[in-house]
Amino acid sequence: MALPVMPFFRLVRAGFVMAREGVFGLVSLPDLPAGPRLAIAAARLLERRAVKDKSADLRLSDALNRLGPSYVKLGQFLATRADVVGKDAARELSALQDRLPAFPHDAARKAISDQLGQPVDDIFVDFGEAVAAASIAQVHPAVIRDRDGTERKVAVKVLRPGVTRRFQRDLESYYLVARLAERFHAPSRRLRPVAVVDTLAHSVAMEMDFRLEAAALSEMAENTADDPGFRVPSVDWIHTSKGILTMEWIDGRKMSDVEGLKQDGHDMEALGAAVIQSFLRHTLRDGFFHADMHQGNLFVEPDGTLVAVDFGIIGRLNTRERRFLAEILFGFITRNYKRVAEVHFEAGYVPANQDVDMFAQAIRAIGEPIHGHDASEISMARLLTQLFEVTELFEMRTQTQLIMLQKTMVVVEGVARSLNPNLDMWKTAEPVVGDWIKEHLGPVGKVRDAGNVIAALTRIANDLPLFADRIGHMSEGLERMTAHGLRFDEETAEAIGKAEARHTRSGRMALWVIAISLAAIAVQSVL
Repeated sequence: MALPVMPFFRLVRAGFVMAREGVFGLVSLPDLPAGPRLAIAAARLLERRAVKDKSADLRLSDALNRLGPSYVKLGQFLATRADVVGKDAARELSALQDRLPAFPHDAARKAISDQLGQPVDDIFVDFGEAVAAASIAQVHPAVIRDRDGTERKVAVKVLRPGVTRRFQRDLESYYLVARLAERFHAPSRRLRPVAVVDTLAHSVAMEMDFRLEAAALSEMAENTADDPGFRVPSVDWIHTSKGILTMEWIDGRKMSDVEGLKQDGHDMEALGAAVIQSFLRHTLRDGFFHADMHQGNLFVEPDGTLVAVDFGIIGRLNTRERRFLAEILFGFITRNYKRVAEVHFEAGYVPANQDVDMFAQAIRAIGEPIHGHDASEISMARLLTQLFEVTELFEMRTQTQLIMLQKTMVVVEGVARSLNPNLDMWKTAEPVVGDWIKEHLGPVGKVRDAGNVIAALTRIANDLPLFADRIGHMSEGLERMTAHGLRFDEETAEAIGKAEARHTRSGRMALWVIAISLAAIAVQSVL
């Protein structure tokens, strides 16, 4: 396999920057195998002397800022896991969610003018400086005058210049790592690293087109129109394009400002529960969820309503996957580990040659230590390590269709933990999951499923005459072919003749090239 030079050097640079900034010394994952432990120890030899006096939070944020937007995305994820990287590091990393350096105001105005085809001053009554800047885009406050003369405040999201190209370069490095892992490290093949990067690449491509984000906002608004305590901003479609998104301005406090939320008098336990329950409700009920629900993308309005923004990354689950998810969660909630194991086998997440009872035992070893304990008593780092060991022991392969769900569940739980350190994940999830189970897997659900089956059979019965007519035509055609042989119309025969002529010419040219090459070789051998 030829090694791409530039992605390799970019990857080496990324590792070097992280090592020099002391990043590898921050995360303590217990029970790591000897190989990774040795690699981390070797990387720590490259740490700069000044790093030893630098706090953990600055180590991470400095390294990720130097490496670019895709690594900032990693930092946004880690910011939700104070239990893994530490409270100080998580607090500093939360700045990566919306407080990165903004690109110039003039560049934003030019981008808007180019994308919307009008000068900025003709579109907006007022267009302010950026108030939030993240890895993909930055947001400006603006004022629009409607046709009736009324003015309203909007948020204008502008894509960072050159960000698409930088992400593509980073993705080349990720693909290199994934392919090397699959080729030279057999155990990693079950994790399907190339497929994981494929999923990331697809989500990035979607995230760079703000028209798709606007559509996701519109769909979520329809799904949650009757949900208490949750909403999304409305979209201004007239002033939205591929690189510009104009939407309702939200007057609320960012969820990353935990102290501010407390000062506003919000019930922190209720907010933590609302984050988890809203996510589960969207996932199980609608099969459509916000897949980037970190603190920087969530606002709390004065009345306690949760407002989600930045729908560049979304996830979807079909009906079958939603049923598996609900049964697995409900099994953990009710401590029915045998059912949890059976669902994994039914879904195909665990190979059929494994033992379901042994897998149930492994699931119990994970579930029991966290049952009845709040978040402050659980080591998420140790839990993640144990989960990885179980997947390896039972030869479980990565399910690419669930990558967004798994990542978002970890982020959402981390956000809820930041609001309520004593959160009980299972107790919080039970009302939503339990209601879904009763509605879809109980008697009412079975009646509904039976009705769906009858409706499907009715549609098939209605289409039977059409199918019969098509089969009749096919039968007549086959009979004619049997009696008279295969025939072509004039247009088909002419097309085949032209194609054959091209192949004949190219074949003759290939023979001449081969003959000349052989003659040249013969002459060289004589000389």
